[in-house]
Amino acid sequence: MTIAYWIVAAILALVFLAAGASKLVQSEEKARASVLPERRSLGTERFIGAVEVVGALGLILPPLTGIAVILAPVAAVGLAVTMLIAVADHVRHSEPFPPALVLMVVSIAVAVLGFLAWA
Repeated sequence: MTIAYWIVAAILALVFLAAGASKLVQSEEKARASVLPERRSLGTERFIGAVEVVGALGLILPPLTGIAVILAPVAAVGLAVTMLIAVADHVRHSEPFPPALVLMVVSIAVAVLGFLAWA
């Protein structure tokens, strides 16, 4: 169970780390031109990026350090909730939602694997 957790969690963490970091470091002009919907402020987009980065770190750091390892599956649940909100937002605005849905399902799988491994 632990090996499966590490494989899936590492991939998921890399995806969320990349997505979140890009939201945090892009200039406002570049964000407006590429990914930032008109309905969201730059501050909201940066907050979402910070949540994704913290969630990614939460998947890896607790089991890596051996400190409060139960926080890893809790972080996965938090990321799943974040993606549930993203799916709802995308559906509401008639935008493509499958990538957020896939990330939500994988986050749930990581949460289950984590709870089985460390609870």
